[in-house]
Amino acid sequence: MTESTPVPLDAAASGGTPASGRGRAAGRAPVGEFAFAAVCAALGVYAIVGAGFIRVPPGSASVLGPRVFPYAVGVLLVAASVAVIVQIARGRRGVPDDGEDVDPDAPTDWLTVGKLVAIFLSQLVLIEWAGWPVAVAVLFGGAAVALGARRWWAAIAIGLALGLVTQLVFGSWLGLSLPAGPLLDWIPIFHG
Repeated sequence: MTESTPVPLDAAASGGTPASGRGRAAGRAPVGEFAFAAVCAALGVYAIVGAGFIRVPPGSASVLGPRVFPYAVGVLLVAASVAVIVQIARGRRGVPDDGEDVDPDAPTDWLTVGKLVAIFLSQLVLIEWAGWPVAVAVLFGGAAVALGARRWWAAIAIGLALGLVTQLVFGSWLGLSLPAGPLLDWIPIFHG
């Protein structure tokens, strides 16, 4: 008869590995986690610096002004990034949920990443050239197809519907102008 050593409850639930996240990838440096925290910190610094360039009208009666929200977002981003970097340096790493159907050791599908980047960058041209609804249809439909949607026509139709609804909401009800594009420019309701 052999004796078995008791396994801690949190380790038993995760298959015998410690739940602290240290056992997941002990041999690899957490470069991705450091990079994510560094990018978030850089965005926070950018928001803080950019907020300083916001013009405040002279004699503004507003107590808070237009700079408060960007300053708050920037400070929160920097503070959260520093906290994450400190925790990663102490050895605490992110642990995937047990219910996730993700293989953490699978290689990155760079072709799909490239497709998504190209689709997002296409928005720079499409919003002005083709209009908001068409640009949203390309963004939503293209991202869905790149991520594995089988019915490409349904994804594009849903994207077009989303684009038209947001065009109506922002243009008609909120009075903000989104470019309607040459296909819808002649319809007065889409002008805002």
